[in-house]
Amino acid sequence: MSGIVPVGGPAAFPSRVATVSLHTSPLDQPGTGDAGGLNVYVVEVARRMAERGVAVDVFTRATSPDLPPVVELAPGVSVRHLAAGPYGHLDKNTLAEYLCPFIFGMLRTEARGEPGRYDLVHGHYWLSGKAGVSAARRWGVPMVQSMHTMARVKNAALAEGDLPEPDARVRGEDQLVHQADRLIANTDDEAHQLKEHYGARDPQISVIPPGVDLNVFTPGSRRAALERIGLAPDTELLLFVGRVQRLKAPDVLIHAAARLLERDPSLRSRLVVGVVGGLSGAGMREPRLLADLARSLGVADVVRMEPPQSRERLADYYRAATATVVPSHSESFGLVAVESQACGTPVVAAKVGGLTTAVAGDRSGILVEGHDPADYASVLHRLIAEPAWRARLAKAAPIHAATLGWDRTVDELLDVYRESITPYGMPTGLPLAAAR
Repeated sequence: MSGIVPVGGPAAFPSRVATVSLHTSPLDQPGTGDAGGLNVYVVEVARRMAERGVAVDVFTRATSPDLPPVVELAPGVSVRHLAAGPYGHLDKNTLAEYLCPFIFGMLRTEARGEPGRYDLVHGHYWLSGKAGVSAARRWGVPMVQSMHTMARVKNAALAEGDLPEPDARVRGEDQLVHQADRLIANTDDEAHQLKEHYGARDPQISVIPPGVDLNVFTPGSRRAALERIGLAPDTELLLFVGRVQRLKAPDVLIHAAARLLERDPSLRSRLVVGVVGGLSGAGMREPRLLADLARSLGVADVVRMEPPQSRERLADYYRAATATVVPSHSESFGLVAVESQACGTPVVAAKVGGLTTAVAGDRSGILVEGHDPADYASVLHRLIAEPAWRARLAKAAPIHAATLGWDRTVDELLDVYRESITPYGMPTGLPLAAAR
């Protein structure tokens, strides 16, 4: 266990977890490609698990022959690169073709260690789950699955011009829901979706919200943050953070900015629409979609496109913003919304999915029904025109975010892990080797 001593003896079991993140590596920069909140989740949970004496091996697909087989992400956390299909970026829809070599890599890794190396498998996203189920059954250990997003839910809320998720994914998720021993839902809404769309059973589901790093994302001087990111002190920054794709709906913010300037042309000299993130998914086929839209609406001069940022730099963008706008068509949680609130910046978000948990509506932010840019423009104009209202929301924002720290997430995950590896009738905390 790399020198890690389980805290509290046998009750700290499992001692080692196999985490599967096949399609995206925890080493990737969130905000571009397929890297996003899932990556943050895997990293933050793994680090905190290791601090509590639970070693974590994260299995991911090797995207380059130059990647080392194993990278230590943190003490007790190893990222294992497995060869599966051609190197380089592969569309997620083609990765299912390479599940067999990926599974073989997982089995080979376990076979090289001592018997019973892994006490549990935790899959993230459906592709990882398909691989994880096969390994878990071979090893005789429980399978815990986090879906993060679901095909039927996404297909029911497609953005205009977006492509539906393929039938192969729908079938794969159907199978996975019934094969997994436990399902982790980010919110009550996601738990309902698992039952309604996939027939999951109540005893199978645990609702555990993701968290936010409350040491990095903290309130601070808005004026100083504006200066650090190169903006004037009177700037009204409307911020979008995340992968640039139709599902995340950054176009709604661009349209809303145009409506805002029509309503109040005096704002143009100090309005900035910041889009922080990289192209992802179908967005890679439309690299100029937002730039062309901004130009066609006459707001290209106020739109500032920025690449993904480090967490520390991103915190400054949040602190500098008048509001962070999260107009997604579908969100299993909405980590960006929580990060923004932790920095003391209110959120204007779509009233969909996990965003209704991530944002305390009318207290730490505003939840908007639908995706009409006029509705977003109306709320954003009020936030700018009524500083006292914005200040009330900003004051409540970090209080709400503080209820969603990663320590809580890990506490509750460990409870699920322990329950999963404890056969019915066995005392909680019995080491797995003895339970077998």
